[in-house]
Amino acid sequence: MLESDLVKANPKLLVFIPILYTVWSDAILTPSEISTLEGLINSQHWLTASEKEMLLSQLNPTTPPTPDELMNWRSAIQQVADPKNKNETLVNLGIRLASLQGDGTISDTLLQARPSLSKIESILGLISHEAIFNFQKGRKTITSEQATEQNFNVRELTKILDGKHSDLIRKVKTLLSDPEFGYVSPGDLDLYRKRVLQWCKFLAEQGYGSMAYPKEFGGQNDMAAYFAIMETLSYHDLSMVIKFGVQFGLWGMSVYLLGTEKHHAKYLKDIGTLELPGCFAMTETNHGSNVKGIETTATYNHQTKTFKIHTPHEYARKEYIGNAAQHGQMATVFAKLILDGKDYGVSALVVPLRDKKGKVLPGITIKDCGRKMGLNGVDNGVIYFDHVIVPKENLLDRFTSVNDEGKFESPIASDNRRFFTMLGTLVGGRIGIPRSGNSASKSGLTIAIRYGDQRRQFGPEGGTEVPILNYRTHQKRLMPLLANAYALHFSLEYLTQRFLARKEEDMQEIEALAAGLKSFATWNTTTTLQECRECCGGKGYLSENRIEVLKNDTDVYTTFEGDNTVLMQLVAKSRLTEFRQEFSNMNVFTILNYVADQAKTTITEMNPIITRSTDEEHLLDSEFHLNAFTFRERDILTSAAKRLKRHIDSGMDSFDAFNVCQHHLVQVGFAYIERIILEQFIRQVEATKDVGCKMVLKKLCDLFALSQIDKNKGWYLEQGYMEGSKTKAIRKLVNQLCWEIRQDAVPLTDAFNIPDACLSAPIAVSQK
Repeated sequence: MLESDLVKANPKLLVFIPILYTVWSDAILTPSEISTLEGLINSQHWLTASEKEMLLSQLNPTTPPTPDELMNWRSAIQQVADPKNKNETLVNLGIRLASLQGDGTISDTLLQARPSLSKIESILGLISHEAIFNFQKGRKTITSEQATEQNFNVRELTKILDGKHSDLIRKVKTLLSDPEFGYVSPGDLDLYRKRVLQWCKFLAEQGYGSMAYPKEFGGQNDMAAYFAIMETLSYHDLSMVIKFGVQFGLWGMSVYLLGTEKHHAKYLKDIGTLELPGCFAMTETNHGSNVKGIETTATYNHQTKTFKIHTPHEYARKEYIGNAAQHGQMATVFAKLILDGKDYGVSALVVPLRDKKGKVLPGITIKDCGRKMGLNGVDNGVIYFDHVIVPKENLLDRFTSVNDEGKFESPIASDNRRFFTMLGTLVGGRIGIPRSGNSASKSGLTIAIRYGDQRRQFGPEGGTEVPILNYRTHQKRLMPLLANAYALHFSLEYLTQRFLARKEEDMQEIEALAAGLKSFATWNTTTTLQECRECCGGKGYLSENRIEVLKNDTDVYTTFEGDNTVLMQLVAKSRLTEFRQEFSNMNVFTILNYVADQAKTTITEMNPIITRSTDEEHLLDSEFHLNAFTFRERDILTSAAKRLKRHIDSGMDSFDAFNVCQHHLVQVGFAYIERIILEQFIRQVEATKDVGCKMVLKKLCDLFALSQIDKNKGWYLEQGYMEGSKTKAIRKLVNQLCWEIRQDAVPLTDAFNIPDACLSAPIAVSQK
């Protein structure tokens, strides 16, 4: 309180305490505030000269109120504050305070002074209802009240995610929770690699490594189960996942899919039990994405019926080969097949690297790649071949063989078609990697969202601190990524099923789909984990909370199985090929129908009513979403085709034309993949029977669709497909969906059902 005999004799002056406390609460009174207050106090005709002088003395910046005085003022004000009164003002508080300290009545003087006192608040720019919160305890707001809710059956959603492999996934998760799978520090490289190898042996003992192999060779002939296993393992250590994939996927499946019965009988059982550790030696220093250009040679000698494997120069060495540095005993080596001095293109051969005791064989030189950004539990190495001799039967001869006369044979006459058919059989790697990356995204999101739900920072005046997940910016950072994880889950499952049920005529489309989804998913993983790290602040930077290792281990996913940007161009070329075939097969009626469809789009979707419609029902309509995605895909593809044709027709070399249009082609790939992802998400929503799960999946699907439209709004505006009012409404709706999904966010990550032993992040442990 104001310690003054004058105040004690004139309690009406206490009416100024709330205003004085408020202007001094930031510890500084600015010159403009002092000048304003002096003028307002002097204009109060109901004050005497001595009272004005006393009040003006409280405005001297050289003698500000002491901390004790401010605390006393605040305490006095809180005594008269009404926490339930939302229309409270500083003047009303002051009048009640003066009345409380006086004779218990509100004098006529103060009532008459109310307008002029209120004017002080107004001129100072004080918002009373905001300032009042300083004195009200237990304040609640919309932001502080938002919390996690249980609006759907989490177990039911887990069943939807796990599908027909739910029992297998449960078993794998149980195994990963065993103490033998406890994480080890990657600091000791040798120990880490040994532990990863041991984990893979444990998995092999359970029959998981050979799952995709034929039953006669120890497997279950179940490729879908293999993918489910690899995806589930990705909730654990990713070095283990990659070593598992190299051993049983790349090494084993190359023998299975590129070899024939004799190779299957000789190798598959030992590969599946990890009795025969191996490598997949395709990538060379000079050639990664351009496999057709590899320079390692396999020269056939008909007299000895052997192949001579040779590295012609330093940059033709096999590089970054998993399992090579320490454990691999054999490798599938991709090399140019040379017969009678003629190059018959890339083929694959089984080449021994080490004996059973681990000693490197003559003619083989192996160097350790050493430490990497991540995945240090995988022993990547560099391999050189110096005229290494292997028998003829080591040629994996499903697509390329040498007959008894020493002549080249193949069931596929075309070199190009044979090459792409051979690589097409290995497209499984482009399915396993994005599924693994999406699991890592789910782990990161689970950690970040659980932490955001528990971590409290700041809050309304007079209220408690608020979970950071309640802040709109935090929601905008994480909720669209959560929607992406769900969207990718269903689209990757669709890709898997397409691959498993593949027919030869579908392979080009499936390869493009795999390349595009691999790119989109792994780029999304990189983005997601970085955002999760930042959303966890310093805690996310601590190694113990595992986002570090998730980030580092998945960083290479964007170039594993092909560089993403290159793959997106592959997608575009595939789409252009289909586009050309579609038109080349058209008769006049088909062309007329195509033109009619384009005109229909213009009439139905690009009329002024639709382009500027901001009706929420329309904006949340899945048909609108899919139409927008399909229109973008078709328009970008058409414009890319026209652009390429224009360049080529002008005399430009087709290679140069594609180079000029590369950025355009990448967008062709994105537009196609985004449409596929949305299409599959919509189908999943429609197929979901559980009402609660259906509702939350629909919200996630809407958020995915609208987030992508918002991301590409510049394009839609340029094309006249939408107007500014509509894109603004979409942006607003994205924010609203993020707000609504926030309450379901923790249960949505719970539905991933990631074992605590796998998450192993202290900040992800529930505090409830």
